[in-house]
Amino acid sequence: MYIAQRTVTFVQGFLKSYGPSKIKKRLWDKEFSGTKWNFMDNTAGDCVYPKLEKYAHDGDILHLGCGPGNTANELAIHAYRSYIGVDISEAALSKAMKRTQECGRADKNGFACSDFLGYMPTKDFDVILFRESMYHIPFGQVQVILDRYSKFLKNDGVFIVRLYAADHKTGETKNRVTSKIDLINREFDVMETYQHADVGRSTVLVFRPRRKS
Repeated sequence: MYIAQRTVTFVQGFLKSYGPSKIKKRLWDKEFSGTKWNFMDNTAGDCVYPKLEKYAHDGDILHLGCGPGNTANELAIHAYRSYIGVDISEAALSKAMKRTQECGRADKNGFACSDFLGYMPTKDFDVILFRESMYHIPFGQVQVILDRYSKFLKNDGVFIVRLYAADHKTGETKNRVTSKIDLINREFDVMETYQHADVGRSTVLVFRPRRKS
């Protein structure tokens, strides 16, 4: 029974990252319609917020894989002018929009239902944020996706990525995650790196496309 459950969990996790958009949407909607992600309802004090507030420059933020709106509504309201959150799950976005209305941010926060791997922005941004959504980009597509979104950064715009480099319980290094961190360090201009001294080694990277000399 344990092995069967692990197999189902693995297959679902694989499909949420690598499956067709319709299947990913169905799986994410099911999870966000339940209680699995309720812990995201309160992430105030997260280590990504100081970096977001520093680099937003009272400007525009694009958040890819925004979930139920915690970032959109926990970020200091005076730190940004506009926020667009993109997520494949209508269930997550329903929660995000409801919370936005309750927080009085409807004039600043907007949302789009889309698989962010294929989302096409309509303007440029000061910050493009991948919070934990970078987990769900296949390694072979990481640079392709970042290069494509680089075109939608303002002249001084940055990417901000937040990842856990290790397992929350065991502290064991996640090689697939550290490979992505290594790629970013190798192929982009990293301006700041922050790693929390917790078991999961929560890591925030602030970087921009490498400028041609």
